[in-house]
Amino acid sequence: MYTRTEPLRQPVQFTFEGQPVQAEAGETLAAALLAGNVGAFRTTPVSGSDRAAYCLMGACFECLVTVDGTPNRQACMTEVRDGMVVTRQRGAA
Repeated sequence: MYTRTEPLRQPVQFTFEGQPVQAEAGETLAAALLAGNVGAFRTTPVSGSDRAAYCLMGACFECLVTVDGTPNRQACMTEVRDGMVVTRQRGAA
């Protein structure tokens, strides 16, 4: 579990699975979800196993989410913005 060491200076808000999440402007979606104590970002197509951010540099694709209706977005490579709607990606999109 991750916690923030500093208070948010430029907060933005987005939703994940319909729940509001506070983030710092400019941080990645993966960092914001981890700080928001989100467990699984997606499930695998074959077994349905939960997955979350792993490498945090765009190499592994474990952090795929759906952003504003667009699937297969890497949370570690996507900057948060106010009002974005993020959902867990279930299986192959």
